[in-house]
Amino acid sequence: MKEIELKIEGMTCGHCERTVEEVIRDAGATGKADRVAAVAHITYDESTDQLAKIREAIEENGYSVKN
Repeated sequence: MKEIELKIEGMTCGHCERTVEEVIRDAGATGKADRVAAVAHITYDESTDQLAKIREAIEENGYSVKN
């Protein structure tokens, strides 16, 4: 398992945080979003394409991943 911090633009409320966290869970990873810091801390399986799926799903929900 690997931990990463993604910078995410567009989270403005608690619902936004929950949406990002749901996307992370749906991809099979764990994580916590923080709208104030504009980041998500994610633990994922680096032997799979989970991170790419997470990035894509976050952007499909209207947020921008900056790293």
